[in-house]
Amino acid sequence: MIDFINVSKTYPNGTHALYGITLSIDKGEFVFIVGASGAGKSTFLKLIMHEETPTSGKIVINDTDVTKLRRSKVPYMRRHMGIVFQDFRLIDKMNVFDNVAFAMRAVGKPSAVIKKRVPYVLELVGLKDKMKNRPSELSGGEQQRVSLARALVNNPEIIIADEPTGNVDPEMSHEIIELLNEINATGTTVIVVTHEHDLVREFDRRVVVLDHGKIKSDTKDLFVKDDYTDDYGDDSGEEENTPDYPDNAYNHPLFTDRMKIYSDTKVSDFINSITRDQSLAFLDGWNEKQDHRQKIYISYDSTNKNCEAGNISMVEFGAAKIERRR
Repeated sequence: MIDFINVSKTYPNGTHALYGITLSIDKGEFVFIVGASGAGKSTFLKLIMHEETPTSGKIVINDTDVTKLRRSKVPYMRRHMGIVFQDFRLIDKMNVFDNVAFAMRAVGKPSAVIKKRVPYVLELVGLKDKMKNRPSELSGGEQQRVSLARALVNNPEIIIADEPTGNVDPEMSHEIIELLNEINATGTTVIVVTHEHDLVREFDRRVVVLDHGKIKSDTKDLFVKDDYTDDYGDDSGEEENTPDYPDNAYNHPLFTDRMKIYSDTKVSDFINSITRDQSLAFLDGWNEKQDHRQKIYISYDSTNKNCEAGNISMVEFGAAKIERRR
C-alpha cells in the first residue's frame, strides 16, 4: 500500500532528514514510527502526505508513484487519508459538529450525507453529546477526539497521526491509541508517530525506529513486537531485559532453567537441544491451552543474515503478549 524505495530527503538549507529509506506498509497495518527529536519522523509523514517531495528515491501509494504526482492531483490523493495533529487544529468559531463536517464539505459531500455521517462518527469517539460545543469548551482529550472524528469522517484508507497524544494526559493517551486500534481493526491502515515509550510497549504493533534519518530497527520481521526496546531507548536503568514468560511455562518438561537467562535477541540453546518436531509440537500444544497473555511466540533472529524461514535452529523465543487495558 505504501512503499518507500531508497528514499532520501535533504532540505534546501542543507539539513539531511532521511537517508536511503526502504520500507513497506501493508494495507490494514498499524505502525508506530518512533525515534528521538530530529530522527526524521515528521519528514517521513510529510513525504506520505506529499507536503514534501524526496530528494531521491520513489514513494508508491496504492500503486501510484506519488513522487511524480502533479500538484493539482495532490488534494485528490489526500482524500484517501485522515490526518490527526498534535495541536488538534480545530476552528474555535465552529462547534464540534461543524468542525467535523468541514472535512466533508471540503470534498463536496451533500448535506444529507453530512447530517447522517457526522453524528455517527462523533458517537464512535464518544462525543455525540458535545456536537453543539465549541472547542474551547472541551478538554484537551476531547479536542483530540474531535480531531480524530474529523480524520475519520470521510472514511479514509489511511489514518496518519502525528504525536496524537502529545497534549493529553496519560489516561487519555491510552484511550486515543485504543480508538486508533479499533479503527485499525476495521481494515484502516494506521500510522502513528509518537515519543511515548509506554504506549508503544503496551500495544502489540509493528514499531519502526528512526535514528538520524535512517531505519535503526523494524519489528516487521519479528512475531514479537516488543523487541525494539534497546533501539528506542529504555530509561528504566535495568541492565538486561529478560523474557517475560508465564511462570507456569517453566513447569513444562521441555523448558529448562537455561531458557530464563537468554534474552530475546539471542538464539536459545534450548532450541538447538531438541529436534525441530519437538519444538513445534511443544509450541502448538502449549498455545492451544493458553489464553492470549500466555502464548509463547518464536521469531527469526533478524541479526543473523544467514537465517532462512523454516530453519528452526535460527529461531528465538519471544515474550508472552501483554493484555491490553480497556
